[in-house]
Amino acid sequence: MSTQAEEPTGRTVAAVEIDARGWFALPVLLAGAFLPPLDFTIVNLALPAIRQNLGATSSDVQLVISAYAATYAVFLITGGRLGDLYGRKRVFLTGVVGFTLASALCGAAWSPSALIAGRILQGIMATVMAPQVLASIRVLFSGAAQGRALALYGATFGLANLCGQLLGGVLVSSHPFGLTWQAIFFVNVPIGLATAVGGLVFLRDSRSEHAQRLDVGGVVLLSLTLGLLVYPLVEGREAGWPWWIAVMLAASPVALTIFILFEKWLDQRGGSPLVELALFRERRFATGIAMALAFYMQNAFFLTFSVYLQNGLHLTPMDAGIATLPYVIGSFVASLASSHLMQRLGPYALTLGFALQAFGFFLLMLAVETTLPGSRDIGLAAAGMGFGIIMPSVIKAVVGGIDHRHAGLASGVVISALQIGSALGVAIIGGVFYSALGSGQSLPAYAHAFALALGCIVAVLILGGALSVSVAKASHSIGSRP
Repeated sequence: MSTQAEEPTGRTVAAVEIDARGWFALPVLLAGAFLPPLDFTIVNLALPAIRQNLGATSSDVQLVISAYAATYAVFLITGGRLGDLYGRKRVFLTGVVGFTLASALCGAAWSPSALIAGRILQGIMATVMAPQVLASIRVLFSGAAQGRALALYGATFGLANLCGQLLGGVLVSSHPFGLTWQAIFFVNVPIGLATAVGGLVFLRDSRSEHAQRLDVGGVVLLSLTLGLLVYPLVEGREAGWPWWIAVMLAASPVALTIFILFEKWLDQRGGSPLVELALFRERRFATGIAMALAFYMQNAFFLTFSVYLQNGLHLTPMDAGIATLPYVIGSFVASLASSHLMQRLGPYALTLGFALQAFGFFLLMLAVETTLPGSRDIGLAAAGMGFGIIMPSVIKAVVGGIDHRHAGLASGVVISALQIGSALGVAIIGGVFYSALGSGQSLPAYAHAFALALGCIVAVLILGGALSVSVAKASHSIGSRP
């Protein structure tokens, strides 16, 4: 059909057909965006059941979360480039099928090691699938339609967190088909199959005209760096801090240095490095990456809160999920207002978010130690509102001073930094929690360990808030340049 055939609105018929097809494809794409955050949230409520059923150690359950987050962090940028090179539809469908199979492997896991391996595979497939969603939306929609599609894309993450808390509690408590924790992974199978079929029918393929080659060496070196850091932080306490743990920790900065030198060498040879190191010359960007790391370390809260509720207070998984709702609802409601706050306050909206989160978790810490009536829900709601303000705005605030040519890559680096922060938070703050708990099984022991973990989270949020002020000042400095 001719692209010159116009409707009364002035839009071409071809453009209208593209948008119409896009609205059929959008639910499929949003399902692909929904699954990775769902599987991060939903697993927290099943950790006590996983530990009991598989005979897992505390370090095993930490790795169930941190291995997924670290894998996601390392391969995210590579996943985006795969879509540019080989076609976004093909890569998206590969990721969906792979994620579905990995979920089935997790549900069928017979040991902690098998479950961790399945989670690593899930993380890899999530990075193949997820980057194609945003790229496809930008191709399928334009103008106001693209804005509406992106708003639905953003709301999907809040919905995934909400469903993760409720659905996780329901599945673990109700024992469907005689299953307990396995159901939280098997539920992905019908969703994944429906998404794959919908993708075959409704998605159209697209790829970048100027796709960059994959930096396989960078991926290997960054994976090695994170592995040498995260694994000993998780396993060290359980293993009694043997000499090889210290060697791995000492080798991590060496591996990071080699990674940086390799990326510089690749850039000088005209290659496409995994991370554009020139981005870090921008003060706002470099500070923002540190802020993003600090911000997402608070994800250790979900691990420690779930264990405290189920093992300390002896709540059912369903009741534990309901107990977390003030946080999730606060986050969802605040995310709707985040755009308005960003317009009014600029990057200082992030500082407000950090302050709310720190105050909320501090109030929750007091509630755990002193049992102040009603303060737990108020603290959870305040912390959730802080998260809801920060999360939708953090990428925009950090990459705002970056040249438009590098905005996509810079956004990918920020998202990777968030996931690295999550992995480190679970490893470090989770380690503090289990070290403080020791062999204690009483409510006071769990309360003390959880309060100590909350104290660590408050500390990193205060650091993040201070860094957000620096980001805001750098933003004003950029804006005031002639």
